[in-house]
Amino acid sequence: MTLGSKLRYLREIEGTLRGLDREMTQQEVVRSIKKELGENISQSYLSQIENGARPHLTNSTRMLLSKFFKVHPGYLVNDPEGYQTELISDVGALESKLDLWLINGAQRFRRDADLNQALLDVARHEDSRMCLVLLGAILDNPGLAERLMQVLRRPDLDKKVPA
Repeated sequence: MTLGSKLRYLREIEGTLRGLDREMTQQEVVRSIKKELGENISQSYLSQIENGARPHLTNSTRMLLSKFFKVHPGYLVNDPEGYQTELISDVGALESKLDLWLINGAQRFRRDADLNQALLDVARHEDSRMCLVLLGAILDNPGLAERLMQVLRRPDLDKKVPA
């Protein structure tokens, strides 16, 4: 994955984490960095990075962006050619990819202990695909999620279930 792709991905994730239901724009990132960290970066510089016109970051920019997006500074580089983040295997490849995706999601949401644990539980389950299909079926039935939370007597989770 290129540095530009990683930045676009981080803007998408950050927008979701901030409740925007969309990716943050480059300009929103610039304003948020100024407001939250008191430092400046230009929108045109972010655009050049994302479009590959600037394939490398200065150390100060790498540290600023890693602090803002809460990622390790080493993440903000181009991956070597042929680099893969997933296991390459024909055996159970689809299930393995799903489990890896869930584990990566758990890592991204490590600050939300309940969500982190739920993602790990699904990834560790013998049939994680079935777990997600079941969740979809539960959510397709109005009120079922709320009723299940009452039966499970987890008021801490009940308030987080969307109506």
